[in-house]
Amino acid sequence: METPLNVLLKDKGYAVESISPDVSVYDCAVKLSQLKCGALLVIKDGELAGIVSERDILRKIVARGEDPKKIHVDSIMTDKLVTVLPSTTVREAMRLITEKRVRHLPVLENGKLIGIISIGDLTRWAMLLQEQQISSLTNYIQGERSG
Repeated sequence: METPLNVLLKDKGYAVESISPDVSVYDCAVKLSQLKCGALLVIKDGELAGIVSERDILRKIVARGEDPKKIHVDSIMTDKLVTVLPSTTVREAMRLITEKRVRHLPVLENGKLIGIISIGDLTRWAMLLQEQQISSLTNYIQGERSG
C-alpha cells in the first residue's frame, strides 16, 4: 500500500479525458456516455479548471428540471479539487478519497496535469496486491509442507 501513484499511472496509462468549460451539459453527457466514464476533467486555456461528473449532471440539472442544452459545464463543475502528486502513496490516496468523499484524484507534477486516479483504480490495485500476497503465502505454506 506504500506504492506511489506513479506506479499505478504507468500501469493504467496517463491518458486523461477532458472537456472545455463552455460546452453544454448535454454534450458533456453525450461524451461521458461515449467514453463510458463517470467524470471528465475540465480544461480551460490548457489548465485544470475543475471536474464534472455524471452525479453533477443528475443532481444539478436533471433533478432540478433544467435544460442541459442551455447550461454550460462551468456552471455545474466542481472547481475546488483534491489533487495529488505522483509520489503520493496508494494508502494516502485511499485516505483522501474516503475523507474528502471524492471519486477522482487528478495527479499533478510541477503544477501540470499528468493523469488521474479513480476510486476504481485504487480498488483494483488493492485487489491485485491482495492476490499477490495470498499467492505468496500459499506458495510459502505449500513449500514448507513439501520440504
